[in-house]
Amino acid sequence: MFRKMRRFKQQITDEECRKILAEEGRGVLSLFGEDGYPYGIPMNYFYDEGENKIYFHCAKEGHKIDALKANGKVSFCVLDKGTYSEGDWACTLHSVIVFGEIHLVSDGKKAFDKLCSLGIKYYPTREEGIETAKTNASRTQILELDIHHITGKRVHEK
Repeated sequence: MFRKMRRFKQQITDEECRKILAEEGRGVLSLFGEDGYPYGIPMNYFYDEGENKIYFHCAKEGHKIDALKANGKVSFCVLDKGTYSEGDWACTLHSVIVFGEIHLVSDGKKAFDKLCSLGIKYYPTREEGIETAKTNASRTQILELDIHHITGKRVHEK
């Protein structure tokens, strides 16, 4: 169903892909937009390795929610920070692309738990993350990405 990587020598392992998902902070969520235009949105996220799912937060209404209700199939791309070798102007980086389907989390307890996980990942302290989740939970929608396929590669920008 999913294509094999054409430049397979650059492919990284599933383990490396999951490490990047766990460690990085942002990616671009791409979905089917209106009038046939793709819609890509930079998003922060939480990768739950135990569940093998990615969680996002957003407003309860808007373009993203409308698009996801029309078609939940998405891709999500994450890049690491990259590295530079001494004397080389070009960066070597790793990218991960996840394909899957997004669902709106309707279970209140689960939504709050995942919002807390997001807060803990991004706020300086655990307490600030949880307090922010409490403050924003009533107006926040949690999205759950079921991963169907994951692939990644190492790229040297030359």
